Amino acid sequence: MFGFLAALLSGALMSIQGVFNTEVTKQSSLWVSTGWVQLTAFLVCVAAWLFTGRQDVSALFQVEHKYTLLGGVIGAFITITVIQSMGSLGPAKSVMLIVISQLIVAYLIELFGLFGAQKQPFEWRKVLGMLISIAGIVIFKWQK
Repeated sequence: MFGFLAALLSGALMSIQGVFNTEVTKQSSLWVSTGWVQLTAFLVCVAAWLFTGRQDVSALFQVEHKYTLLGGVIGAFITITVIQSMGSLGPAKSVMLIVISQLIVAYLIELFGLFGAQKQPFEWRKVLGMLISIAGIVIFKWQK
């Protein structure tokens, strides 16, 4: 149940953050806004680290697959692309496309067992679910 609630909260926070970041970008610039997001996220993480046990940071240098350390780099590009999509398409259309993209990529990661994920068998019902989601976007975007 916790995972379900965390996922719902994550989606809600992502939508709110995207709107906030888009507004900051309009009043500053894309790189200033993105830098601010990353800097404030870093400061929150440092504060949380200080108050929750101070695990050894050197453990990062012992991570088995070094490419997994690129999450922060990817996070910066996520921030940039969310800002740009929300500025162009609006929050609802952007989030729908973002979620569909996440769903497709996540399924491919599971299907092929990429990046250490446990490989899952192909299931038509999952493909059908994605197609229904895509149809939902088409219906949502449909204009007379």
